[in-house]
Amino acid sequence: MELKGKKIAILVDNLYQEMELWYPYFRLQEAGAEVVAVGAKAGETYTSKLGYPVKSHKSYDDARAADFDGVVVPGGYAPDHIRRHPAAIKFVKDLDAQGKLVAAICHAPWVLCSAGILKGRRATCFFAIKDDVINAGARYEDAEVVVDGNLVTSRKPEDLPAFCRAALAVLTSAPVLAR
Repeated sequence: MELKGKKIAILVDNLYQEMELWYPYFRLQEAGAEVVAVGAKAGETYTSKLGYPVKSHKSYDDARAADFDGVVVPGGYAPDHIRRHPAAIKFVKDLDAQGKLVAAICHAPWVLCSAGILKGRRATCFFAIKDDVINAGARYEDAEVVVDGNLVTSRKPEDLPAFCRAALAVLTSAPVLAR
């Protein structure tokens, strides 16, 4: 298990894209990581665009970047809700500042825009938010996955295999945190 001892947050809110949450969630678990669903309220149930539920384990207010090795932000319309929470933005910004994995797919780079971590970095996203990503200072690339240091971005559900491979590569290159 290449990620044994790693702890990864996956941000959750209503209207998330099912595959973009569950595929990384189970892939990271399969690799040995502890995956923690983090939402606005701990214990709250959030539903996908099709109504599929996910229950948060922690709240944004209780999640500390020092306790995690990385974060995955799924797409759908959930990122537009997630970025309205200052604690979620701070969490992502702090993880990035610590050089830990920040992985965002589809519409999830909206959260990265709000966190102010895209300036001068290479990134991709769903084509509809390309202008937002560019206006946040990113060097946009139309590719299935773009890796810029600890930052991993992808465009759409079809990119999930490459997205997860890249996220695992970033995570396996970083040391396991002492807890």
